[in-house]
Amino acid sequence: MTPNTARRRETSRRAILGAAFDLLQEVGYAKVSIEGIATRAGVGKQTIYRWWPSKGAVIFDAFLLLSEATEGGPPTLPDTGDLAADLTLVLCATVEEMNDPRYEQPMRALATEIAHDPELAAVYAERLDGPLKEAKRQRLRSAQQAGQLAEDIDLDVAVDLIWGPVFSRWLQRGGPLTAEYADLVVTTALNGLRPRRSTE
Repeated sequence: MTPNTARRRETSRRAILGAAFDLLQEVGYAKVSIEGIATRAGVGKQTIYRWWPSKGAVIFDAFLLLSEATEGGPPTLPDTGDLAADLTLVLCATVEEMNDPRYEQPMRALATEIAHDPELAAVYAERLDGPLKEAKRQRLRSAQQAGQLAEDIDLDVAVDLIWGPVFSRWLQRGGPLTAEYADLVVTTALNGLRPRRSTE
């Protein structure tokens, strides 16, 4: 592949992802189609199908492109030594992202597609959810080593305890998603995860 061909390919790819993201904001996921994306991006449908197997896969890559543009680099969590403060900071940022109109539509669309498309679910786990979970486990592992968490807790369960309530409330629209709620989730989770102190 020549440099010019590579540049044209990357230009087309970004045009497709940008078109998908714009349409998602304008008409909602249910009304987005491969045909509509192709028309908006100025490419043929076969160009899209050559790179992505489904509409959900296009939306997933569009979401990743936005995430890469705003975050950059592999996921990491702050480690200042204050576990509660670090987790609260991260969870509040998660809440802010979930409330951001730029992210809400693609995240809800992805959640729907992942529930019905095992192949997309596997790609999501490999490329996004897996690395994020490992970053979360690493922060909790560091807290274990510092004696801030019990040595025998299951880190996967701990991650679910901390992040699960926020995702569940957002997904089911079960109540206000606020910084105060994030702080309460962290406090409640850590009170149950801290090592038990002997009273003797």
